[in-house]
Amino acid sequence: MVFDSFFSKLLGPVLNFPDPFGLLIISVLLTLFITLIYKYTTDQKAMKEMKDMLKEFQKEIKLLKDKPEKALEKQKEAMQINMKYMMASFKPMIFTFVPLVLVYGWLSKYYTALGNPDVFFGISWFWSYVIFSIVASMVLRKVLKVH
Repeated sequence: MVFDSFFSKLLGPVLNFPDPFGLLIISVLLTLFITLIYKYTTDQKAMKEMKDMLKEFQKEIKLLKDKPEKALEKQKEAMQINMKYMMASFKPMIFTFVPLVLVYGWLSKYYTALGNPDVFFGISWFWSYVIFSIVASMVLRKVLKVH
């Protein structure tokens, strides 16, 4: 496949690092790619405002635990804001979906050829990637101020 050759040349040398460092580097690079796409394809000011509004709704709902009718009203308002937030998040997903599927396919073939070794504390490559990318995403979002 054309993409296998491309990714082998581009990312293959990184996987020659001892485990788990090669996969860690690839995870951080992919997470950086996703984070930058997300940051520049969304209105960060609007995303922050919606996040702040959702936090306020959560506080208000907690205070209204003794008044279920009013809490339900606030919850409906929060759901509308949350829906807007999710819709704004779909745009970056369009840009990142295909490249990520191709890279995951290449990584799967690479690790399958090795017999699917445990990469990080007895965890498979996939779950190791998930752990690395979650941590990297949290750090990168803070550093790059992505909402």
